[in-house]
Amino acid sequence: MSKYNLLQENGLIVYTRGTNRKRGYNMSFDGSFTHSMTKELKSELLNGRVTKVNEPYLNEIILTVRSNSKNYQVLLSANPSYARVQTTKVPFVNPKVPSNFVMTLRKHIQGSFITKIHQVDNDRIIHFHFNSRNELGDMEELVIVIEIMARHSNIVLVEARNSNIIDAVKRIGSDKNRYRTLLPGSKYINPPKQDSVNPFGEVEFSKLKSLEQSFPNVNVLSIELRKMFQGLGKDTSLALADALHATGSTIESKFKSFFEKFNNAKATIATDENEKLVFSAFPFATEKSLKQFDTLSEMLDEYFQVKVKRERVREQGSQLIQVTKNELKKNRNKLRKLERSLDENKHSDDYRIKGEVLMTYLHKVKPGDKTVKLDNFYDDNHQIEIKLKPSLSPSANAQWYFKQYQKKKNSLKYLNEQIEKTTEEINYFENIEAQIQIANPEDLFDIKTELKSGGYIRDHSKAKKKTRIKVSKPEKFISSDGTTILVGKNNLQNDQLTLKTADKRDIWLHAQKIHGSHVIIRNFDPSEQTIVEAAELAAYFSKARDSANVPVDYDPVKRVKKPNGGKPGLVHYTGQKTVFVTPSKEIVEQLRENK
Repeated sequence: MSKYNLLQENGLIVYTRGTNRKRGYNMSFDGSFTHSMTKELKSELLNGRVTKVNEPYLNEIILTVRSNSKNYQVLLSANPSYARVQTTKVPFVNPKVPSNFVMTLRKHIQGSFITKIHQVDNDRIIHFHFNSRNELGDMEELVIVIEIMARHSNIVLVEARNSNIIDAVKRIGSDKNRYRTLLPGSKYINPPKQDSVNPFGEVEFSKLKSLEQSFPNVNVLSIELRKMFQGLGKDTSLALADALHATGSTIESKFKSFFEKFNNAKATIATDENEKLVFSAFPFATEKSLKQFDTLSEMLDEYFQVKVKRERVREQGSQLIQVTKNELKKNRNKLRKLERSLDENKHSDDYRIKGEVLMTYLHKVKPGDKTVKLDNFYDDNHQIEIKLKPSLSPSANAQWYFKQYQKKKNSLKYLNEQIEKTTEEINYFENIEAQIQIANPEDLFDIKTELKSGGYIRDHSKAKKKTRIKVSKPEKFISSDGTTILVGKNNLQNDQLTLKTADKRDIWLHAQKIHGSHVIIRNFDPSEQTIVEAAELAAYFSKARDSANVPVDYDPVKRVKKPNGGKPGLVHYTGQKTVFVTPSKEIVEQLRENK
């Protein structure tokens, strides 16, 4: 995987309000970035009509806005880790039952027009104004307030004329916040205002010059700048301090030039001095630029793609993750106990030998003896010491040894069967674990359905009759020469794709001896290039995603069979060929774009 993708997956974004910021945290979506985003949203959405309102994920609203003959998906996110406002092209799936907040938004703003978008000073607060009709048919102005404040982030619907709150995505009572409540019927009050200057307003440049001269160290100056100016994140203040210390023009011209760039954004993903991935409205001199985008929203889509997907999978798949974790722990503990019992019982043949020796030399055993030494004809007549039960006759002692032998022999058979079943369970849940790791949020439903049908999750539905399980479709890719490639993302999709959908002459692929997706090439005689590209997909959608030189087996579908009673997704195959590939996110995206 490229350095860019590695950083993108491992970088950390934390949003905090005010100047109490932890060292090393990126503060990319600060007030100044919000200034740039507000300008971009105005250019795209003003006078647009709201056609749909959805909440695909907890605390995240999608407004579909028809503007400039285009449909925009506007993301309003109050996610505690990734709060933001942007337009997005990332697809989403709606929950079956809309939340009360979504129903309120649909009632009040669906069909209305966006008349104004503005930022509160240089804070991370954006207001969307709408012209709407109330229940009496009269025009009224409503405002959606988006507050981007880490765990305190919120989305609030307010009446413009009297500041009455209609509803909020997170209702906050007086027991949680004494300064203000965010409940239906309460008055909306802005968050506490900081005693600092809006850098896009009137600035005392004499005071700024004195500050710049007093603090020659860039890091110290950046801290003082955050105290003086509103809405500066750590990365922005460092970049501003660096710009102010640059030689050449006056403090006023350097300051104005710096903030004018927020009005002419050049969306950039970069790495900072700690090699952390950050985004900014334009390339900061203190950062190493990696990639630029046409819009801020396109940049945020790419920047948050991996982070947000994982967060949503963790949120929506928490039950699946916990069930999988518990089953793996339970079965691994069980396997260890079974293996210990097997080790204790593996000498069962000793009991048979002692029983037969006793039966042969019964005349040498005296009643009441506790032990006896006899010639072992299974070991060149070397003497063997046999413990006896004094209360039993010599013959009864021999029978006792035969019974112990039979018991341990039966136990060995049982233990081996249980070890096999337990190992299958471990492999099954390791496969489920791998599927959750590569899953998109919309893939989780199939996994949950599978675990319910297997009895691992209790099904609380009232339906008594068994209904046919509806399986979502596999993901479709197109190879360089135009061949369709289908990828199953979970066991139900894999079974459906390989055993029911695919032609017996199609080509099936799977990462060798590792958990991963079933891949089907819809071609009876694909080109070598298509086989390699399909193999790259099979390797990428497996536990070997971050490995190099991954072996991938491929075989005609007719040679792929499901064993009797096999778990979902489990198949056997013969006569396969193998190709070695290195998974690449760039190749996967390219094959997606070919559609």
